[in-house]
Amino acid sequence: MQYNDYRTLGFTTLQNGLIAYYPQLHISDAELILIIQLEAFSQHGEKFPSNDKIAANTNLSVNEVASLIQKLIDQNYLTIDQITDSKGRIGDRYSLDALYKKLDQFLDKNIVIQDKQTKQKSKVSDSLENNPLNQLARQFEIEFGRYLSPIEREEIASWLNVDHYSPEIIKLALREAVLSQAYSLKYVDRILLNWQRHNLKTSAEVEKFLQRNR
Repeated sequence: MQYNDYRTLGFTTLQNGLIAYYPQLHISDAELILIIQLEAFSQHGEKFPSNDKIAANTNLSVNEVASLIQKLIDQNYLTIDQITDSKGRIGDRYSLDALYKKLDQFLDKNIVIQDKQTKQKSKVSDSLENNPLNQLARQFEIEFGRYLSPIEREEIASWLNVDHYSPEIIKLALREAVLSQAYSLKYVDRILLNWQRHNLKTSAEVEKFLQRNR
């Protein structure tokens, strides 16, 4: 059977923003798998698949599916809505509208950045490619050992889009902060401002500066 033969099974559309930022919404990998299954069933016309059907498409047990569904409901990401079909029959459907509303709010706060001086807004791509903001935020979270707040993510985005620091320069500033055991964006910002005052614009210039001053 060739790839084109499998195309008859159809495709499922999933928003790239969700794939790129689901950890920031505190959605686990297992919960994302469940969301993908709910989308797949819904987009193929089945709005309220049984737990058994979902489990059959995954490595999850029926009980694990039920638990994950309840977690998504508790997080206000998933709702069970009552619907009436064309024949007047009442039934249920899963709705992920609340999840996508939360995702939209997250993207608005963290991905759309406003220059405080010009009041103009610029948008960082939320595509599947790991854009600089996404890469940097995850690196900061690894080094700091915690999730960044929306305000902290906005600060990193401002370094990229307003101050126009390169990702490499920001990574070097993060490295210096970690070496000093200073796990805060304020400390990183002071490092970046210091390098800016010395007119250091490339990672090579920063490395030479650091070697001279160690």
